[in-house]
Amino acid sequence: MGPTVIVESLPLPLANRAKLYRDGIDMIVSSVRRTAPDMLSPRAKTHNYLNLIMADEEVSAQNPEAYALMLDHNGNIAEGRGSNVFFVSEGRLVTPHERYVLPGISRQTVMELAEKVGVPCVEQDYDMYDAYNADEAFITSTSFCICPCSSVNGRVFGDGAIPGPVTRQLMDAYVDFVGFDWVSQYTRYPIVDATRL
Repeated sequence: MGPTVIVESLPLPLANRAKLYRDGIDMIVSSVRRTAPDMLSPRAKTHNYLNLIMADEEVSAQNPEAYALMLDHNGNIAEGRGSNVFFVSEGRLVTPHERYVLPGISRQTVMELAEKVGVPCVEQDYDMYDAYNADEAFITSTSFCICPCSSVNGRVFGDGAIPGPVTRQLMDAYVDFVGFDWVSQYTRYPIVDATRL
Protein backbone atom coordinates (compact mmCIF):
# COMPACT_ATOMS: atom_id res chain seq x y z
CA MET A 1 0.00 0.00 0.00
CA GLY A 2 1.36 3.41 -1.02
CA PRO A 3 1.56 6.57 1.09
CA THR A 4 -1.61 8.39 2.06
CA VAL A 5 -1.88 12.09 1.36
CA ILE A 6 -4.40 14.20 3.21
CA VAL A 7 -5.17 17.72 2.06
CA GLU A 8 -7.21 20.07 4.21
CA SER A 9 -8.61 23.21 2.64
CA LEU A 10 -10.54 25.91 4.44
CA PRO A 11 -11.76 29.24 3.06
CA LEU A 12 -9.98 32.35 4.31
CA PRO A 13 -11.95 34.25 6.98
CA LEU A 14 -12.25 37.28 4.70
CA ALA A 15 -15.24 38.91 6.42
CA ASN A 16 -13.73 38.47 9.89
CA ARG A 17 -10.44 40.02 8.80
CA ALA A 18 -11.90 43.01 6.93
CA LYS A 19 -11.65 45.13 10.07
CA LEU A 20 -7.94 44.39 10.41
CA TYR A 21 -7.17 45.92 7.02
CA ARG A 22 -9.27 48.99 7.82
CA ASP A 23 -8.29 49.55 11.46
CA GLY A 24 -5.06 47.59 11.84
CA ILE A 25 -4.07 44.82 14.23
CA ASP A 26 -3.69 45.52 17.93
CA MET A 27 -0.71 43.55 19.21
CA ILE A 28 -0.11 42.60 22.83
CA VAL A 29 3.21 41.23 24.01
CA SER A 30 2.85 37.83 25.64
CA SER A 31 4.84 36.72 28.67
CA VAL A 32 5.45 33.47 26.76
CA ARG A 33 8.81 33.78 24.99
CA ARG A 34 9.62 32.33 21.58
CA THR A 35 11.67 29.15 21.74
CA ALA A 36 15.36 29.99 21.99
CA PRO A 37 17.47 28.93 18.98
CA ASP A 38 19.94 27.06 21.20
CA MET A 39 17.04 24.86 22.41
CA LEU A 40 15.08 24.28 19.20
CA SER A 41 15.55 26.46 16.17
CA PRO A 42 12.50 28.65 15.45
CA ARG A 43 13.64 28.50 11.81
CA ALA A 44 12.58 24.85 11.56
CA LYS A 45 8.95 24.48 10.50
CA THR A 46 8.11 21.49 12.69
CA HIS A 47 4.38 22.14 13.04
CA ASN A 48 4.87 22.12 16.81
CA TYR A 49 3.04 25.38 17.52
CA LEU A 50 2.48 24.86 21.25
CA ASN A 51 4.80 27.74 22.15
CA LEU A 52 2.91 30.06 19.79
CA ILE A 53 -0.51 28.78 20.83
CA MET A 54 0.23 29.42 24.51
CA ALA A 55 1.16 33.02 23.71
CA ASP A 56 -1.99 33.42 21.64
CA GLU A 57 -4.19 31.99 24.41
CA GLU A 58 -2.71 34.38 26.97
CA VAL A 59 -3.28 37.43 24.77
CA SER A 60 -6.78 36.32 23.72
CA ALA A 61 -7.77 36.15 27.39
CA GLN A 62 -6.85 39.85 27.69
CA ASN A 63 -8.35 40.96 24.39
CA PRO A 64 -10.02 38.44 22.03
CA GLU A 65 -9.34 40.70 19.04
CA ALA A 66 -5.64 41.29 19.75
CA TYR A 67 -2.77 39.33 18.23
CA ALA A 68 0.09 37.95 20.29
CA LEU A 69 3.57 39.35 19.79
CA MET A 70 6.36 37.25 21.24
CA LEU A 71 9.80 38.25 22.44
CA ASP A 72 12.91 36.15 22.03
CA HIS A 73 14.89 34.89 25.02
CA ASN A 74 16.91 38.15 25.02
CA GLY A 75 13.78 40.31 25.34
CA ASN A 76 13.77 41.51 21.73
CA ILE A 77 10.81 41.28 19.35
CA ALA A 78 10.50 37.86 17.67
CA GLU A 79 7.22 37.04 15.90
CA GLY A 80 3.54 36.26 16.25
CA ARG A 81 1.59 33.07 15.77
CA GLY A 82 2.10 32.19 12.14
CA SER A 83 3.34 35.66 11.29
CA ASN A 84 6.50 37.70 10.99
CA VAL A 85 6.59 41.33 12.07
CA PHE A 86 8.13 44.45 10.54
CA PHE A 87 8.48 47.94 11.97
CA VAL A 88 9.05 51.21 10.14
CA SER A 89 11.26 53.75 11.84
CA GLU A 90 12.38 56.95 10.10
CA GLY A 91 11.62 55.47 6.68
CA ARG A 92 13.63 52.30 7.34
CA LEU A 93 12.14 48.81 7.58
CA VAL A 94 13.29 46.63 10.48
CA THR A 95 12.54 42.96 11.15
CA PRO A 96 13.99 40.55 13.74
CA HIS A 97 17.05 38.44 12.92
CA GLU A 98 16.23 35.26 11.02
CA ARG A 99 17.90 33.23 13.79
CA TYR A 100 15.02 33.98 16.16
CA VAL A 101 12.01 33.47 13.88
CA LEU A 102 10.52 31.19 11.26
CA PRO A 103 11.67 33.04 8.13
CA GLY A 104 8.47 33.01 6.14
CA ILE A 105 8.15 33.26 2.39
CA SER A 106 6.00 36.39 2.74
CA ARG A 107 8.70 37.92 4.97
CA GLN A 108 11.31 37.25 2.31
CA THR A 109 9.04 38.63 -0.40
CA VAL A 110 8.58 41.88 1.54
CA MET A 111 12.34 42.21 2.05
CA GLU A 112 12.92 41.77 -1.69
CA LEU A 113 10.12 44.20 -2.60
CA ALA A 114 11.50 46.77 -0.15
CA GLU A 115 14.81 46.67 -1.98
CA LYS A 116 13.07 47.10 -5.34
CA VAL A 117 11.06 50.15 -4.21
CA GLY A 118 14.00 51.75 -2.41
CA VAL A 119 12.96 51.20 1.22
CA PRO A 120 16.01 50.26 3.31
CA CYS A 121 15.42 47.00 5.19
CA VAL A 122 17.56 45.49 7.94
CA GLU A 123 17.41 42.51 10.25
CA GLN A 124 18.34 43.58 13.76
CA ASP A 125 17.46 43.27 17.42
CA TYR A 126 14.42 45.41 18.14
CA ASP A 127 13.30 45.85 21.73
CA MET A 128 10.10 47.22 23.24
CA TYR A 129 11.47 50.76 23.42
CA ASP A 130 12.06 50.60 19.68
CA ALA A 131 8.59 49.15 19.09
CA TYR A 132 6.90 51.86 21.17
CA ASN A 133 8.67 54.52 19.12
CA ALA A 134 8.09 52.97 15.68
CA ASP A 135 6.23 54.97 13.05
CA GLU A 136 4.45 51.96 11.53
CA ALA A 137 4.22 48.20 11.88
CA PHE A 138 2.77 45.31 9.95
CA ILE A 139 2.74 41.54 9.95
CA THR A 140 3.34 39.16 7.07
CA SER A 141 2.02 35.65 6.52
CA THR A 142 0.77 33.47 3.69
CA SER A 143 -2.88 34.37 4.21
CA PHE A 144 -2.43 37.99 5.30
CA CYS A 145 0.39 38.81 2.84
CA ILE A 146 0.84 42.18 4.57
CA CYS A 147 -1.58 43.45 7.23
CA PRO A 148 -1.03 46.76 9.02
CA CYS A 149 -0.79 46.95 12.81
CA SER A 150 -2.26 49.84 14.75
CA SER A 151 -0.72 49.43 18.20
CA VAL A 152 1.42 47.41 20.56
CA ASN A 153 0.33 47.13 24.20
CA GLY A 154 -2.09 49.98 23.55
CA ARG A 155 0.53 52.37 22.18
CA VAL A 156 -0.50 53.61 18.72
CA PHE A 157 2.10 53.65 15.97
CA GLY A 158 2.96 57.06 14.53
CA ASP A 159 -0.04 59.24 13.75
CA GLY A 160 -2.40 56.25 13.72
CA ALA A 161 -2.87 56.17 9.92
CA ILE A 162 -3.80 52.67 8.69
CA PRO A 163 -1.89 51.71 6.69
CA GLY A 164 1.06 54.04 7.12
CA PRO A 165 2.77 55.38 3.97
CA VAL A 166 5.62 52.84 3.87
CA THR A 167 3.26 49.97 4.65
CA ARG A 168 0.94 51.18 1.86
CA GLN A 169 3.87 51.39 -0.58
CA LEU A 170 4.85 47.80 0.22
CA MET A 171 1.26 46.55 0.05
CA ASP A 172 0.89 48.12 -3.40
CA ALA A 173 4.19 46.57 -4.52
CA TYR A 174 3.05 43.17 -3.21
CA VAL A 175 -0.28 43.44 -5.06
CA ASP A 176 1.60 44.29 -8.27
CA PHE A 177 4.04 41.43 -7.70
CA VAL A 178 1.38 38.73 -7.27
CA GLY A 179 -0.99 40.27 -9.82
CA PHE A 180 -3.96 40.12 -7.49
CA ASP A 181 -5.50 42.75 -5.20
CA TRP A 182 -5.86 40.72 -2.01
CA VAL A 183 -6.42 43.91 0.01
CA SER A 184 -9.68 44.56 -1.85
CA GLN A 185 -10.59 40.90 -1.42
CA TYR A 186 -10.58 41.45 2.35
CA THR A 187 -11.95 45.00 2.50
CA ARG A 188 -14.96 44.40 0.25
CA TYR A 189 -16.71 42.88 3.26
CA PRO A 190 -18.59 45.11 5.71
CA ILE A 191 -17.23 45.28 9.22
CA VAL A 192 -19.28 43.10 11.53
CA ASP A 193 -19.70 44.25 15.13
CA ALA A 194 -19.34 40.98 17.02
CA THR A 195 -20.77 42.55 20.20
CA ARG A 196 -24.18 42.85 18.49
CA LEU A 197 -24.41 39.22 17.35
